[in-house]
Amino acid sequence: MYLVVDIGGTLVKTALMDRGGKIIKKDSRPSSRENIEAFDKILFASIDNMYSEDVRGIAVSTPGAVDTDTGVIYNGGSFPFQHGVNMKAKLKERYGVTVAVENDGRCAALAELWLGSLKDKRDAIVLVLGSGVGGGILMDGRVHHGRNLLAGELSYVMEAVDAESKKATFFGGTGSAVNMIKRINKEKEVADITDGKKAFEFINAGDAAANQIFDEFCRSIAVQILNLQYIFDPEVFAIGGGISAQPIVTERIQQTVKELKQANPFHAADPTIVSCHYQSDANLYGALYHYLTEHEKTGRN
Repeated sequence: MYLVVDIGGTLVKTALMDRGGKIIKKDSRPSSRENIEAFDKILFASIDNMYSEDVRGIAVSTPGAVDTDTGVIYNGGSFPFQHGVNMKAKLKERYGVTVAVENDGRCAALAELWLGSLKDKRDAIVLVLGSGVGGGILMDGRVHHGRNLLAGELSYVMEAVDAESKKATFFGGTGSAVNMIKRINKEKEVADITDGKKAFEFINAGDAAANQIFDEFCRSIAVQILNLQYIFDPEVFAIGGGISAQPIVTERIQQTVKELKQANPFHAADPTIVSCHYQSDANLYGALYHYLTEHEKTGRN
């Protein structure tokens, strides 16, 4: 049995899983972006709640540029105070078991490669729509890390730059599902602006204000999918994150790509876009797969 941790900008998820990917038990609690002390308190409490002597190892999915060999996190993503932290060493010292750590976007890609929508694909890109935009790039059936471990860090892609200030807007903001949900709920005066279910009730009901915001969000995703098609030319894009459970997300992105191509007929790209099979649990499955490939045989050719 393995203890798997998915550190997200909103939640820290933990699960007990077997080597075949079956989730035996699952839990989650709000994550903290306050400081390293508050972060560690929640992380350790989440693991302690699941830990037992039956746990063979710990697999971690986390934001940031991750050196999978050493376990050191760089940049930290949603948690800048994680820069330079050796997550592998920290957890191994505390719990005394083998630990594997990988970037969250790459974990999502690994999950879909292992058991999901990319099982038979060699070249693909996963876009994880959450607090920002995580990315996992598969090249020739393997996750691409890049020389500086930055491959797939799509939140840092600039979209527009002010001519005077040189300040930029970033894909991690315009493509943030969390920001989109908050904007809709503020517009509709919902008490809990983080309530994704409520926001999608407005979207699916055809509410004009909600759909205007949703369309802006989908357009941002569609533009970058077209750009990425020209850069990497993958077989398929898979849309992940909790909101991918809503069929309208992938459908609207597909429709927006078609509209952009019609408005700009010189486009040669024709991207294939699907939903991730594992949706909000993708990082758990991917973290486990990374652990198994690093420490045990998985049976995948």
